[in-house]
Amino acid sequence: MAATDLDIDALTRQRQRIRARYLRSSTPPSRARGIHHAALISSDVRRTVEFYQDLLEFPLTEMFENRDLPGSTHFFFDVGNGNQLAYFDLPGVPVGEYAEVLGGKHHIALSVTPQNWDYLRAKLDDAGIAYDIRSGVSIYFHGPDGERLELISDPLGELYGTTILH
Repeated sequence: MAATDLDIDALTRQRQRIRARYLRSSTPPSRARGIHHAALISSDVRRTVEFYQDLLEFPLTEMFENRDLPGSTHFFFDVGNGNQLAYFDLPGVPVGEYAEVLGGKHHIALSVTPQNWDYLRAKLDDAGIAYDIRSGVSIYFHGPDGERLELISDPLGELYGTTILH
């Protein structure tokens, strides 16, 4: 279905009803402490480490055998504030091509300071990595296995000038 086929007004009214019912004026404390790690799949461990540690300067913090698949590597990158981005390689497992699915990952947004946003943008330029800038604060690009990534310079808890964490 094309966006032009959608009843945008009906979708807007539905969003407003959901917002009115569920969005609280003061946010209670979450039962979660944060995202321990988000795990993705790597086709090449060395290439993934070079991309995240060498290009984006997210330090590799650990690497060990994946408990679910002998011979598979599970490895982690520090993306700040105690958050980790993890990868598995799956040797011998046919994973096919990436496809968006309901409930699946669309992209991972990584918070950086405005200074690091400029610095990393220059590194993407130097590496010849194509990207798209949105709203002047978001850089969208693809990782070594096609994973969609975003570097966003808005402060944590904000999105394009809107406070999203109260």
